[in-house]
Amino acid sequence: MIYSQAAKYLAGERLVVRNSTELPLTKRERQIMDILFAVGRASGHEIQAQMEGSPSYSTVRTILSILERKGAVRHRAEGLRYIYEPVVARAAARQSALKRVLQTFFDGSARGAVAALLDPKTFKLSWAELDELAQLIEQVKER
Repeated sequence: MIYSQAAKYLAGERLVVRNSTELPLTKRERQIMDILFAVGRASGHEIQAQMEGSPSYSTVRTILSILERKGAVRHRAEGLRYIYEPVVARAAARQSALKRVLQTFFDGSARGAVAALLDPKTFKLSWAELDELAQLIEQVKER
């Protein structure tokens, strides 16, 4: 999954939220967003259980509060617990992460990024995957 892989090594990634503005996210904030994108919605305890480094529950709740203030997540009360979910669509977050990768590592060049993905020393793509990519390129050319 492109967003998750990119988020792991991008320092200062930005996430597109309301009105197409971008938010800087810390490593822990990105980690929580990755979890929420993977599961859709979760309680603070469920998020804490999936986080690396075993942060305390109060730390997780504090980060969730910050993400709410930034407009990246929202919560709903279900019984005695809050359930959190991302506000921004996964596709928008993926696009934002990909733009950041392009700017940071490829000087904004989509061609450079595609060339890196096609490098057999870096990635091993199957013939089926290569055929799918070729079809996608043809579809873009026809537009």
